[in-house]
Amino acid sequence: MNLFYTTDITDGLAILPEEEARHCIQALRHKVGDAIFITDGQGGLYEARIVEAGKKTCAAIIQRSLPTGPARNFRLHLAVAPTKNIARLEWFLEKATEIGMDEFTPLFSEHSERRKLRPGRLEKILVSAMKQSLKANLPTLNVPADFNEIIRQPMEGVQKFIAYLGEGVKGHLKDNYQPGRSVCILIGPEGGFSPAEAQAAAAAGFTPVSLGPNRLRTETAGIVACHTINLLNE
Repeated sequence: MNLFYTTDITDGLAILPEEEARHCIQALRHKVGDAIFITDGQGGLYEARIVEAGKKTCAAIIQRSLPTGPARNFRLHLAVAPTKNIARLEWFLEKATEIGMDEFTPLFSEHSERRKLRPGRLEKILVSAMKQSLKANLPTLNVPADFNEIIRQPMEGVQKFIAYLGEGVKGHLKDNYQPGRSVCILIGPEGGFSPAEAQAAAAAGFTPVSLGPNRLRTETAGIVACHTINLLNE
């Protein structure tokens, strides 16, 4: 099953963006009359029939909505420091989307090694992972935020954690998180968060937690946090 993504759906007519249209018509050789599957990235999954096919265009009439499984009763927001090797961050985004991540914020902290990103490239990674894993929800990609900026953001009703290796850790994430609640987790760069950052986060209501006894790479820590929250909510 190939899944195509578009937000351009009006009165039952879905218009694929140029890149999706080229993949559908030129690469996969779909033609007028063929059935395809479409998601709007906002929870909608549809079976549609192609009514217009060109080298760079594809339009399809929605035939029916498809079940997407039970709705999540929580949201997972991961704020992660971009890795020096961008391929590792892209790998994280792909796998976290497959496992179940609702929102991602690139986080710039004291020890950050990378501060330049290509949002368009990151968005493509998220879309590709959503389609590959046959999901109907595209994670929200937020603009990058400085550490002090994100810990001050209002997050009413959200559990807040900071993954930390120093003093003041309150135990493992799995023993502090309450299933069914939305959650925001801060993951630091390779050098970790500084003690001053950990103290500032704690003062802002973020509980310092461990992700296990081993020192993890940034992208590994992000995946561990993502898997832990999703597993506890099964």
